[in-house]
Amino acid sequence: MNLKIATRRSKLAQAQADTVINMLKEKCNIECEKLLIQTLGDKRLDVTIDKIGGKGVFVKDIENAIQLGNAHGAVHSMKDVPFEMPSGFEIVAIPEREDARDVFVSLNGVSFYDLPKGAKVGTSSLRRKSQINILRPDIEVVPIRGNIQTRISKIDTEGLDGVLLASAGLKRLGMEDMITNYFTPDEFVPAVGQGALGFETLVDSIYKDTFKKIDCENTRICIEAERSFMRTLNGGCHIPIGAYAELDGNYINIIGVFERNGKLIKKDISGKKEDHIKLGEYLANKILND
Repeated sequence: MNLKIATRRSKLAQAQADTVINMLKEKCNIECEKLLIQTLGDKRLDVTIDKIGGKGVFVKDIENAIQLGNAHGAVHSMKDVPFEMPSGFEIVAIPEREDARDVFVSLNGVSFYDLPKGAKVGTSSLRRKSQINILRPDIEVVPIRGNIQTRISKIDTEGLDGVLLASAGLKRLGMEDMITNYFTPDEFVPAVGQGALGFETLVDSIYKDTFKKIDCENTRICIEAERSFMRTLNGGCHIPIGAYAELDGNYINIIGVFERNGKLIKKDISGKKEDHIKLGEYLANKILND
């Protein structure tokens, strides 16, 4: 029997699911097939994500398929997974992370930093908009939604000078050559969980231990630290928030941004990796006490 793995219908979501399905075949010798689901977040492209319920709009319909027994598990972008998991569900595996950086795509090859004053840049992310306003306050940010191909096409159709996207998505789709600029996590803090995939299933799934074999411990530590930061700040899509954690031997470094009283505050913290959850909380409180 082939196990059914639920995912969104976009090319990127399917590429991510294929990556995980291949891992399950190689590491666990099990065959899987995709179950494609159109989520509320995919149906409502006319408004920003924060207006239709936050990041959970990409996850709830997929969780319903698992709950009903139509799928054995699901592959998500971890940046789409709310920090509070619904009862009965668990992220049992987080494979090795892809490039977490944000990037700028410009069809004419002009660098983000060389754009003329008043240039138009597309993104629907409040986190990206806030950081653009700091790096280039002279740029006009235009809200755009849709899959990666749609957002890139809007450079032409909406007269934009470029768009901001996640490096990981472009790389997974083989579109890396379109990237004009990479932003370091220090200058442009990524979304919590950006570049990482999560495998979700029921807590009592008979396949849970099998699915756990594709987990990457170091990636999980970093993602858990970032999500601890987000949980402490009660962050979501309604306010600019970002975090990035990186291991350095037995130590972990975390950088985070959060908008407080209309001001975007950036802080960082370092400590032992076994304290990663507490460090995420400490970093959040460091921002709250600024």
